[in-house]
Amino acid sequence: MKIMTDTGALLSPQEGEKMGVEVLPLNVIADKKSYKEYVDITSQEFLEIVKEGHVPSSSQPSIGETIEMFEKYPDEDILVINMADGLSGTYQSTMSAKASVDHGDNIHIINSMTLCGPQRYLVEKAVALRDKGMDIHHIMKELHKSIAAEKSFLIPQDFGFLKRGGRLTPLAATLGGMLKITPIMTTTKDAKRLEKYAMKKTFKSAVKEIIKAFQELGVNEDFKIYVTHAGVLKQAQDVVKQLQSVFENTIIEIYELSPVFIAQGGPGCIAIQAIRM
Repeated sequence: MKIMTDTGALLSPQEGEKMGVEVLPLNVIADKKSYKEYVDITSQEFLEIVKEGHVPSSSQPSIGETIEMFEKYPDEDILVINMADGLSGTYQSTMSAKASVDHGDNIHIINSMTLCGPQRYLVEKAVALRDKGMDIHHIMKELHKSIAAEKSFLIPQDFGFLKRGGRLTPLAATLGGMLKITPIMTTTKDAKRLEKYAMKKTFKSAVKEIIKAFQELGVNEDFKIYVTHAGVLKQAQDVVKQLQSVFENTIIEIYELSPVFIAQGGPGCIAIQAIRM
């Protein structure tokens, strides 16, 4: 069985190779140039380009690239874990690629309904279950259990990036001029867009609101929390401390966002997410 994902899981192709996972890079465009993230450009390099004033955009891997990857494994079951359909076109592109190959019946595609840290966790969980000898259907069932208990929040610093990307509900898009207070965004129930969750006076109180939501979800040592950031490591570390003071027995991991998520959420944004293990 072969496991595949996209760089929405914050995994580079090189990291994936070490895990026995194929990772297809998403693309970012800035200053009239296109880059494959984690291959042609790092997060820090991309941040510098964006800070120079260039307006970025992003795109999924081409159907041709996905077909090419599928055709490397004509006789194997393939499990694909894509980032949330709607927040990216990757899932739909993968479905089209599946329909274009002769061995499509062997290809199983999961819409993770999430991205970043939790998507990375789903890939790691799939690898662990595969290495234990579980079949693809059992693995998919276990992944869906985790997906059903996942919650994602985003605290943006520059609402313009989200508005340009079209990943907001119409109501949320009107918040662009209200950034004197701290907005908390969350994914809609279908995980296709972002909507307003709350507005707070300070960043710290915004994190407190997210902690409250995690407590209502039942987050405990059976969950994993991820804090990911776009070039604001110190602030992300402060978030981790705030979370740890409440969720003492919960594993909390911190990562830098990939160029695609910087293009979507903007420099300085922080995502705080939890998923059941």
